[in-house]
Amino acid sequence: MPDSLPELVSTMKRSLAALRGDGIEVVLGGGLAVWARGGPATEHDVDLFVRERDAERALASLAALGFETERPPEGWLFKTWDGDILVDLIFDPAGGPVDDLLFERAEWMEVMAQPALVAAVDDVLVSKLLALAEHDLDYRPVLEVARSLREQGDWADVRRRTAASPFAAAFLTLVETLGIASPLDAEIPPLGHVTPLRRTGV
Repeated sequence: MPDSLPELVSTMKRSLAALRGDGIEVVLGGGLAVWARGGPATEHDVDLFVRERDAERALASLAALGFETERPPEGWLFKTWDGDILVDLIFDPAGGPVDDLLFERAEWMEVMAQPALVAAVDDVLVSKLLALAEHDLDYRPVLEVARSLREQGDWADVRRRTAASPFAAAFLTLVETLGIASPLDAEIPPLGHVTPLRRTGV
């Protein structure tokens, strides 16, 4: 278990409570969403998806909590820090703006005894695959997600949503060859057939 996981979870819980307290809908994404669904523990940042119309309010909400804030020039997220822990407020990732469908695909789970709306595996995979580029072509993190949560993903949906990316196409060929994803999707149940995992402790 990464040494930073307890601090990440603590920051996540404080962030979710503050945003919900201010009436802002939020979905837990990234490594913590993977971990909540039964994947490997993360040692990186806290990724939170919000609608673009809520992004400024979300930034102000975390600033009021005492977090340091930044508006990066990339224009698709805001960054905040709870001490050394980075919290990304993501509103326009590589797969397209955060919309109602992302919230509909997410599931309510208990993450360390706190209810959280957790991103669908498909959305985690799509965002990671569409972020791949020639200068940063590391398949290891997304392969780890695919291998650990293969039965929770709708691979046909992932293929459809990443069809424009040659790097995603290469990855999907890789996971088919490794037997992680079926080329015909015959043995991969849709996400709705999966019973949500409930985390009760680190």
